[in-house]
Amino acid sequence: MEEILQAFLEIEISDQEYYDGIIRFIYSGNIRSGEYEGNQFVITKMDQLNFIVYEEYVIDKKREIHNSFSISKNRLIKMINKYALKQRISIRSFHWANK
Repeated sequence: MEEILQAFLEIEISDQEYYDGIIRFIYSGNIRSGEYEGNQFVITKMDQLNFIVYEEYVIDKKREIHNSFSISKNRLIKMINKYALKQRISIRSFHWANK
């Protein structure tokens, strides 16, 4: 899982705009469940506290899911923010995301 998580961070948390979209989706209390499609990975919000992250491909007109992992909201935010800081991306708060 750590290898897939690292790939997710490298691909999806590459600039402020991508970070902002993902963190807003994760923090949003108005979205109870749903999907956020990133550059290569999809983040599925199962409920307010649980997420599944996976790579999605269309092969022979069929959707295939690869390299998935489940993760808690707190751990996902912690990992994203830790990586974002290394990339010198501004960290957003819960209050910013819910304006």
